[in-house]
Amino acid sequence: MKTLGKIIRSVQAFGRALSPLENGLAQAASPVGIGIALGGGFARGIAHVGVLKVLEEENIPISFVAGTSVGALIGAAYCSGVSVPELEEIAGRVRFKHIARWTLSRYGFASNQRMIGFLNRILRVRTFEELQLPLAVTATDFSTGEAVLFHSGPLIDPVRASCAYPGMFLPVKINGRMLIDGMLAHAVPALPLREMGATHVLSIHLKGNWTNGDGPRHLFDVIGQCFAIAQDKTCEVWKRASDLVIEPAVNGFKYDAFERSTDLIRAGEAAARAALPEIRKWLAPLPQAVSAKPLLQPQVAQAK
Repeated sequence: MKTLGKIIRSVQAFGRALSPLENGLAQAASPVGIGIALGGGFARGIAHVGVLKVLEEENIPISFVAGTSVGALIGAAYCSGVSVPELEEIAGRVRFKHIARWTLSRYGFASNQRMIGFLNRILRVRTFEELQLPLAVTATDFSTGEAVLFHSGPLIDPVRASCAYPGMFLPVKINGRMLIDGMLAHAVPALPLREMGATHVLSIHLKGNWTNGDGPRHLFDVIGQCFAIAQDKTCEVWKRASDLVIEPAVNGFKYDAFERSTDLIRAGEAAARAALPEIRKWLAPLPQAVSAKPLLQPQVAQAK
């Protein structure tokens, strides 16, 4: 019996010693889940299409998408199955009049009600559950300032809410809450991607001065520049949640420069190609361990 007890204890000890090694192997074999955070920027958001184009051409797998404002619109279209060439074509045709209508209200100067028809025409699905890739859409509760994240249910109204730029567009009411642009809560939605399970987060920040150095043309340039300043002062949170930040050169584009879609797409492509060496590091196979120590204590390198 003593001999049998020794055998049992030896087996148990071996199992405890093997467990950390198995955990290390499991971590080494776990797939990379890249999340892409698409920030706001109105027409400048067309640059996102250029980034997506390069990632597809280079076979960089995307597992999660989160979008704010125009990033929510492009993210919803992409996740619904709209191809990059189709996005390029849509970007070349879309104008302000296709998504908005001037109005007179104490809540804003334009309604994005027309966006319902626009989204109905381009989206391949109508709910989050039907999307080909997991998507998070951000909005902001006008009354409380609370961030609101949409992951399920109907797709169109959350996208409209995320695009409801305050001062320009009327708020969008969903489930009794008055919602405005997600940019106020998540200028670049990197943190929601972490919460969705992304192992690596690629953030697209459309940084630029709305007035283009010539002074504001109208009230919307004033509002836009104020938000651009505020975002620059409060970017620490989303940058900490990002592994890599791409900033396409969109500073020379006005916020409503829809007619310059080709140039904006090229700006996104150039920024993405410059970032490819860092992105490819995420996909590089882990080196074979020569001992148990690297498996037990894996080192994770983060792109700066």
